[in-house]
Amino acid sequence: MDASGVYVRERGKLHRVSDIVLKPVVGFSSSSSSTCRRTNPLVLRKEHFVFTYNAEGSLRYSSKSLFDIALLFVAGNVQHVDSLVGFPEQIGDRLFAAAEENRVFLKPDVSPRALRLFSDAYGEMVLGSLCLRNRFPLLSERIADIKTFHSLKRLDLFGCRLGDNHEIFQHLTSASLASCLIQLFIGGNGLSDAGLQRLTAPVRMMRKGLDCLQCLDVSHNPLSERALRYLKCLPKLDKLDVSGTSVKFGSRLKLSMWELLGLTYSENALDAFDHSECKTQGWAEQVVNQWETNGAQMPKQKKLDESRISALRFFGRQKFVQEVLNAAPLCRNRDATAEEQRLHFYKPPAGSTTDGTTPDRTCWNASGKRKQPSEKRSDRSTASPPMKRASLSVFNADDMDLLDQY
Repeated sequence: MDASGVYVRERGKLHRVSDIVLKPVVGFSSSSSSTCRRTNPLVLRKEHFVFTYNAEGSLRYSSKSLFDIALLFVAGNVQHVDSLVGFPEQIGDRLFAAAEENRVFLKPDVSPRALRLFSDAYGEMVLGSLCLRNRFPLLSERIADIKTFHSLKRLDLFGCRLGDNHEIFQHLTSASLASCLIQLFIGGNGLSDAGLQRLTAPVRMMRKGLDCLQCLDVSHNPLSERALRYLKCLPKLDKLDVSGTSVKFGSRLKLSMWELLGLTYSENALDAFDHSECKTQGWAEQVVNQWETNGAQMPKQKKLDESRISALRFFGRQKFVQEVLNAAPLCRNRDATAEEQRLHFYKPPAGSTTDGTTPDRTCWNASGKRKQPSEKRSDRSTASPPMKRASLSVFNADDMDLLDQY
């Protein structure tokens, strides 16, 4: 049989489905009709038909609807679509499923464009929550695709080895995520005071980004108490986890948290920092799983060139690089987490009494001795958290160009 043809047996006779030729238009000569129609036979695709068997065991076929055929065509060429804004959600859902079935989102040259097309039109329905906890290879390989999800409300990047200067920082403080992102988990990433300063720089200087952030997890990072001042720019922050950091628990920490951020210490663990509720949700949930499965099946990276190996050995960096690549991601054991001291802070409800919950109003001098604060300061601190002052500095053109790089 011809590989390009489709044969169907019906009532004991074999028929070839693809032997269909367009009839010439009546009233035109053969020469004129050849210029107005296709001379080659109409090649039908197998996916345009539905094949079934009847009770007698004969193969039956029926053509798909014109809508399904058009849907398959658009899904296979979705990178050429200008916009889907205005199309119903039901159409977008079926089109996304068809593109996923055609493995469109596994193609590096097409996937970012296709995902941005759906995200611009359907926002949170494409992906509203993304969990990449301890999945740093997936973040590195699909960083361009992940940046297209600009309607995330919950993002978990715990243990993704971000460090102090990762390109995802620019996306976290972008204007597209400013009105959506509510919960952010960046614990276990080796984030120091300098990294937190860089992350919040656009928010502190330009007053843009992270406008709706309410829950922040920076646990298990080498952060000191001085880094807390960089979080004053988050206007709606009401839950904070600093467990496993260099911050020392005590009355001084309670006082700093209250005066800087208006947060008080929680005796019990907050449910917001429980990983059991974190999951990837949206149309692209299976797409993220396909990325991880496809990445695990990829062949190992090629060995480094001899010149690069020599350079790494010369600068003494080869051992360090190998240790970083072979190191296991940071995974917290539940038993160890239960034994360690949790440092969860939250903002008490407005109008609630703070008797017994606010920290002791004492300050410390350079010699380490307690010093009672003045009466004015005590009255001001017990009333409400201090208001955040607006920046009075004026930026010139050079400063604006520098800030735009973040």
